[in-house]
Amino acid sequence: MTETGVRPVLARAAVGLQSGDGTWVSDLVEAVNGLADVVESPVLRVVATVTAVAFLAAIGYVTNRVQGELRDRFGNTVADVLTLLLIGVAVFASSSVVVGVWSSADEVATAMRNLPVTTSDADKVLISVVLVLLTHILSRLVKRVLEDYLATTEAFSDHQRRLTYRLSQVVLWTSAAIVALGVWDVQLTGLLVGAGFAGIVVGMAARQTLGAVLAGFVLMFSRPFEIGDWIEIGGVDGIVTDISIFNTRIQTFDGEYVMIPNDVVSGQQITNRSRKGRLRLEVEVGVDYDSDVDEAVETAAAAIDDLDTILTVPTPQVIVKRFGDSAVVLGVRFWIDNPSARRKWRARTAVVTAVKEAFDEAGVEIPFPQRTLASRGDERVAESVTGAAEPAPDGGEE
Repeated sequence: MTETGVRPVLARAAVGLQSGDGTWVSDLVEAVNGLADVVESPVLRVVATVTAVAFLAAIGYVTNRVQGELRDRFGNTVADVLTLLLIGVAVFASSSVVVGVWSSADEVATAMRNLPVTTSDADKVLISVVLVLLTHILSRLVKRVLEDYLATTEAFSDHQRRLTYRLSQVVLWTSAAIVALGVWDVQLTGLLVGAGFAGIVVGMAARQTLGAVLAGFVLMFSRPFEIGDWIEIGGVDGIVTDISIFNTRIQTFDGEYVMIPNDVVSGQQITNRSRKGRLRLEVEVGVDYDSDVDEAVETAAAAIDDLDTILTVPTPQVIVKRFGDSAVVLGVRFWIDNPSARRKWRARTAVVTAVKEAFDEAGVEIPFPQRTLASRGDERVAESVTGAAEPAPDGGEE
């Protein structure tokens, strides 16, 4: 390389930067364009461009893989700063190679000079860059704090942790944007007034959607149910598969997916059958009025005592509930764990089968519905019916 090559020109640019001379920009542009003299073939320029992009992608992959080791060795904050510096240097180097091999540094410098930023705004640019870096580092710190803290408590689900992290990101970056606008002396009064009017218009036009969003936040933090719970909402019975800020998705036991808006969910009665991890079921059975009720109760209790499909604690119970039209109604109450539709019907089937077989062996009758009919004045009815049946003397009708 001659004295007008890349290395001497970079040296002059560094000296000019230290001395405050503005000619360092021209020297830097000349140095970057000097790469075109090194790579003159169009094919080699394409190869150099692809290589620069691949190098940038490789840096991103490597930093992602070694970031855990950097955190263990230097701490979270230092690791984030080193990662940002490495990625920044890689982006600058790759961009310089791509711009230089195609001799486009002059165009880039001209575009940057046309920006509405003067040399007196250098401090504002520096503050803005530092603000962006600090916000990025702070957002990653908040993410780790939330992961470490919220993972140790059962009060928040995975979905709620992700939502909390997203909300914290929105708050951090919005605050950073407001501070940056203040640094650049941007008047926020008109912006805030316009945002207020826009909020009113949007709120009136999309009040149902906004109501669903607000109800979604209420559901996520009040947690009447979670993903995987067996619930019933407004006559829809099934398993919760997803909870978003707009709707709740339920898979019914018929294989159907039902999406219910969150504002509808919040206005309906919610029955959660799996919240406590167990569920009490009841099977009603009637015994004949001529049967011994105490014996029937003991027989039913003994029949379900050894079933594997129900829990032994709490203890199953058999109670006398009421007088039915044709029988004395008994209630067989029992519990199942990890409630689901399959477990529910398996337990009910086992209980009904066991009680029926035990009643058959003990001679306890389960009566059919029956009615006893009677009338007043049976003799008068019989006489009138007999008289109406007698024939006329002439064999014809009277």
